[in-house]
Amino acid sequence: MAFAASATFAAPFLSLGVGDSVVPLSALIAHHGAVQSGAAMDAETECLANAVYFEARSEPIEGQLAVAEVVLNRAASGKYPRTICRVVTQPSQFSFIRAGRFPRADRNSEAWRTASAIADIAKDELADELASNILWYHATYVSPSWGKRLRRETQIGAHIFYS
Repeated sequence: MAFAASATFAAPFLSLGVGDSVVPLSALIAHHGAVQSGAAMDAETECLANAVYFEARSEPIEGQLAVAEVVLNRAASGKYPRTICRVVTQPSQFSFIRAGRFPRADRNSEAWRTASAIADIAKDELADELASNILWYHATYVSPSWGKRLRRETQIGAHIFYS
């Protein structure tokens, strides 16, 4: 399903594919979080939620979704490991990973509930923020050498995304 938003992401809405019905992405996340409250997550969803939490929890919802989609795009690309957990824990790919391990997330926080909902929404392909060829991003306050070799596609919050 396609994510319909303005170029500035001022009014993010999710098309549900039922006529012209749209739902604010934030409402879907709130609803999804309430439905999933207390439900056990599978390992792959948990890895994705950790990536969203540690890489983008201070970003707008669209930016958090975009980070989740980069991880999913990598797993589907054939250029990276095929599972979400292997993509996220691959050496030298995500700065929050140390020796292949996740730091401890605050599982009681609103940020964790949001990251968990975004991970589910992204895995279920309920919203699309990025094209499938976007496999890289970095924060605006760093300038990695690999960024010069890639095509800059968009910036969402403090992250720049590349294909």
